[in-house]
Amino acid sequence: MGGKYLIFGSICCFIAALLHIGCIVYGADWYRFFGAGEHMAQMAEAGQLEPTIVTSIIIGILTLWGLYGLSGAGAILRLPFQKVVLGLIACVLIIRGISFPLLMSSFPENSLTFWFASSSICLAMGICFALGTWSLVKSDAMMLKR
Repeated sequence: MGGKYLIFGSICCFIAALLHIGCIVYGADWYRFFGAGEHMAQMAEAGQLEPTIVTSIIIGILTLWGLYGLSGAGAILRLPFQKVVLGLIACVLIIRGISFPLLMSSFPENSLTFWFASSSICLAMGICFALGTWSLVKSDAMMLKR
């Protein structure tokens, strides 16, 4: 059962990574559309590397998280420290999802729509990773009891 949650969380990570790739490829209009802030959009328009670097790091993290989710679901080979990493991914996403009121002042350029949408998505993904990880841990505990 937990594998379905991890696969869903993984798919969300891969979709988010693709949307971030779109920001790099299509530039300022995409940064604006997704609410990343006018400053990021202007830097992209000016050809500065910072938006590409920041966005590439996010793409890498989301892709790695997606791979860990697939690994936990048994869809690909087992990755190192699987349960620990999946638990950390769940925690980061849930914390990001609920802490946006505290983060908003640090990123004043981001729109309110961005904060509500991205935070809701992060929270949903975090819950999926948490449920999937819990299922793995519970399954291992049951195996040990036998």
